[in-house]
Amino acid sequence: MKELPHTKSCFVCGESNASGLRLRFETDGRAVQARFRAGADHVGFKGTIHGGIIATVLDEIMVWACAVQTQRFAYCAELNVRFANPMRPGQEVLASAELVSNRRNKLFEAKAELRDEAGAVLATATGKYLPIKESEVAELMTDFTEDGANSFNPLARG
Repeated sequence: MKELPHTKSCFVCGESNASGLRLRFETDGRAVQARFRAGADHVGFKGTIHGGIIATVLDEIMVWACAVQTQRFAYCAELNVRFANPMRPGQEVLASAELVSNRRNKLFEAKAELRDEAGAVLATATGKYLPIKESEVAELMTDFTEDGANSFNPLARG
């Protein structure tokens, strides 16, 4: 597995975002995954991680699944999440995602899931993503850490 780059400010992966989750994603070249533990400050109802946090993580990992397969970053156009079991503060989980289809580089479809250590599904998601215009990518790349910008740059694709 190869670690994917991260940004400075992103809520999910940003290293300088004091309120962020600071997740690190890795890939085998097809699928993307990340392990994480949400804290007590991420609860909705007492003892249960807020669904919005879970949806955010699933969205972010699907963005990376699209990027790994297409070499294009994309914005979420549609996100569908199904919650199967509650996630608890301090519980380690594994998020994973993969690209399902690439419609002529105009629309990407991805799927993701969140599982606990025993392998039980906590949530699943599907999403549709619109590629970011090449004219906007250079500005986005300025937020990546130095190592990240050098290791994954959609502008350098062949």
